[in-house]
Amino acid sequence: MSHARVQSFSISLDGFGTGEGLSSDAPFGHAGHRLHEWMLATRWWHERDGQPGGTDGVDDAFARLFAPGIGAEIMGAGKFGPPGWHEDPEWKGWWGPNPPFHTPTFILTHHPRPPIEMEEDTTFHFIDTSPAEALETAREAAGGKDVRIGGGPTMIRDFLAAGLVDHIHIVVVPILLDRGVRLWDGLEGLEKDYDVEAISSPSGVTHVTFSRAGD
Repeated sequence: MSHARVQSFSISLDGFGTGEGLSSDAPFGHAGHRLHEWMLATRWWHERDGQPGGTDGVDDAFARLFAPGIGAEIMGAGKFGPPGWHEDPEWKGWWGPNPPFHTPTFILTHHPRPPIEMEEDTTFHFIDTSPAEALETAREAAGGKDVRIGGGPTMIRDFLAAGLVDHIHIVVVPILLDRGVRLWDGLEGLEKDYDVEAISSPSGVTHVTFSRAGD
């Protein structure tokens, strides 16, 4: 059965999944890359960039779960581009001509536009619909594989609140952001629906996984 999965989503100790002040020059606002330094240091990331080196261990093992078994992604408008990207007809995302998804990718936005075909099987589809309807559409496109719920924090929170996510992998990074967009607001008691495990890493981050009971 196709599952909906959140993978390698990083938050600060105070629960923020992105910083304040997002712009084309600061995709994560004042947080910069601090939420993702653990991933940027892994051997998996270095291999993606065609570079030697990188760390092994638990961080690398989790990072390598990004692509296997994924047949589609859903992301929020804030992950696809900075505020106001919908006003630029030439904007095609942050990732250049070959985005890392290599699947149909559905952007939830109040400003739909025609699909954009990118290199190596990534096609961006722009849809204005509910989380449940978006997941149904993505599952059809995924062809029996899993659907990655890609972020940002507001979109993930909406999918969690609707009870649509089967597996969640959150990376708690030992920094304090104080402002931005929090992940967990309004989700009191969420853990009751999942089996929860935590694994600490020498990098200082903690990998917390939530698996729906019975899956």
